[in-house]
Amino acid sequence: MSPFWSAWISIITLAVIFGCTALLLSTRKSEKYKEATKETTGHEFDGIGEYDNPLPGWWFQMFMGTIIFSLIYLVLYPGLGNFKGVLGWTSTGQWEEEVEFANNTYAPVFAKYAALKPEELLKEENRPGLLMGQRMFANNCSVCHGTAATGAYGFPNLTDKDWLYGGSVETIKETIANGRIGAMPAWGSVLGEAGVRDMTSYVLNLSGAADVDQEAVARAKPQFQALCIACHGAEGKGTQALGAPNLTDNVWLYGGSYEKIAHTIRKGRSGAMPAHKDLLSENKINLISGYVYSLSNKDK
Repeated sequence: MSPFWSAWISIITLAVIFGCTALLLSTRKSEKYKEATKETTGHEFDGIGEYDNPLPGWWFQMFMGTIIFSLIYLVLYPGLGNFKGVLGWTSTGQWEEEVEFANNTYAPVFAKYAALKPEELLKEENRPGLLMGQRMFANNCSVCHGTAATGAYGFPNLTDKDWLYGGSVETIKETIANGRIGAMPAWGSVLGEAGVRDMTSYVLNLSGAADVDQEAVARAKPQFQALCIACHGAEGKGTQALGAPNLTDNVWLYGGSYEKIAHTIRKGRSGAMPAHKDLLSENKINLISGYVYSLSNKDK
């Protein structure tokens, strides 16, 4: 904390405490408030008047006790800006002690798994490494992918065999550590609404949907070859190097209904997987990668 803010906080804190003290003492010294009276403040509600009497003695004593406690607390603990207090305790210092304790306690455990490849975690008896990875996944990844890792609208399901960037351990680690940026360009202005509708039929046809307008498919085919194969490939099976999804497997990140596919073509999509290399240690990323890998390789 800067000297200015340290002084500012100290002045305000002490001013409030001593101001309250002065106010309480002034009411006790006033001749008017030494004894109970029949006078009222003039405030009346529903036939009940408010007497203009001093605070009860026990109430005054509780206020003074609170003030004395606050002054003792400020002396013992860091209550005034950068002053650490007689006990030398700070929240930062306590946090650092807890971190040091955790590092000393868990470092040997992480060191053991640092030497293991993520896929080797599947071979452990009772799989303790995967259980650790599961808890870390719940703390860091479940907000987007769900506690069961089955994904949500715009967030991929991690339990199936469908991978945008590949499902090898190395690729999963790369994704977790450095993140991913995905972008589907908007083609509405290029194709026009009629072209968007035709392209939607073409994409649905690629995934094996029934009752697709084949005339629309025929009209869209040249456009698909001109605009889409650079990412999705000539057969629409996607390109994992680019994160372009396979359009033939009926797995949809943003929904596979006619209108949702049309919206994707018309407006485009953008998604971001945040990088965790600055948030998690390499050992933790290793364990989470092993857990994610295990979700789609339960038979191993």
